[in-house]
Amino acid sequence: MTHKRFAQKAKKGFWILLFVAYAALAAGVVIETTRPEFRGLTQISVISVDSAEETRSKGASQVAAVYRATSGVPFSSLPPGSTFKIVWPDGSSETIVVGSPLSSIAARPLKGTQQPPSE
Repeated sequence: MTHKRFAQKAKKGFWILLFVAYAALAAGVVIETTRPEFRGLTQISVISVDSAEETRSKGASQVAAVYRATSGVPFSSLPPGSTFKIVWPDGSSETIVVGSPLSSIAARPLKGTQQPPSE
């Protein structure tokens, strides 16, 4: 095998490994908003995937902030660009993309990931 061919295969393998690792990490965090630490947040009890995107973003931002604050490693929990799955009180769920914690909207729903409540 030539050096050039080996380098191409190694590069392709690296990107595949990186994608798989990212997908595994992204799927790793699931936040249930019915847990006690999230129940007292503003309007969380009325949010579902059918709510307006702005409302879901604000709720997800609050949830992300509480998750960070209650984790053992607040500065590395949910870094900007990471994702987590949120399960709203009605059982519906979606994937959230974390933005900057300094922004007023620090998290936003990822389009196409909304799932209705399981019956």
